[in-house]
Amino acid sequence: MVKYFCNSTDISSTWDQVFSAFWQRYPNPYSNHVLTEDVVYREVTADQQLLSRRLLTKTNRLPRWAERFFPSGMSRCVYIIEDSIVDPVNRSLTIYTWNLNHTTLMSVEERCIFRDSAEQPSTTLLKREAWISSGIYGFSRPIQEFGLARFKSNQVKAMKGLEYALSNLQAFCPTAPLLMALQGLASECCGEAHPRLLRDTMKDASGKAKEAAKNLASAAAATPQKPQQFI
Repeated sequence: MVKYFCNSTDISSTWDQVFSAFWQRYPNPYSNHVLTEDVVYREVTADQQLLSRRLLTKTNRLPRWAERFFPSGMSRCVYIIEDSIVDPVNRSLTIYTWNLNHTTLMSVEERCIFRDSAEQPSTTLLKREAWISSGIYGFSRPIQEFGLARFKSNQVKAMKGLEYALSNLQAFCPTAPLLMALQGLASECCGEAHPRLLRDTMKDASGKAKEAAKNLASAAAATPQKPQQFI
C-alpha cells in the first residue's frame, strides 16, 4: 500500500520569476539538509523544451526506532534524482524526484507542476504530489506514516526556500534579464545533438553563470529599485 499526498498552492509571482528562482533556490536558510547539487544532463529539444537531470545529496535525522533498520556502516545520506522539463511555450515547469538509495526502507516519489495562471495575473499555480512506500515487512505502515509526516514538514521548508530565492532575485536584479541569461546558458550547454555529460562542460557553464550574475548585479546596482515582496 502506498501513501499519497497532494496539495495546490498559488504563488504570488509570475511564472518567469518562479522559473528563475527554482534554479537558484539552494543554498537557503531552510535547506540545511541539502548537501550538494550537480547537473548531470541538460538538453534543449527541437520544440524548445529544456530537459535537465540533477543529482542532489540530502540528509535527515532518523528517529531512534529507524536506526535498527540501518547497518552501522551504512551512509545516512540520501541521493535524489531530479528530472525537470521547462516548457516556455505553454509556460510550465514540471519536476520529478525520487530517491536512489534506502528504497527498501522508504521510497519517495514526487511530482511538482508550476503553471502560469490564466485567470490571475502575476500568479503561478503549483500542484505537488507525492507517493511514499516501504518494503520493510511488518513495519511498512508506520514507516509510511512517518514518511508522510516528514514529507509534509519538508515541503513547507521547500516553499519557504523558494520564497527566499524569489526575494533575492528581486533585490539584486530584474527577473527578465536573468531569465534570458539562463536561457542563453542552456543553449550554449545543450546545443549539440548528442547529450554532453562531461564534468568540464558543467564547470564551464557554472563559470559563465557566475560571470552573468556579476554583470547583472552591477547593472542593478547602477539603477536602484524599490524591493518588492512577491509572496
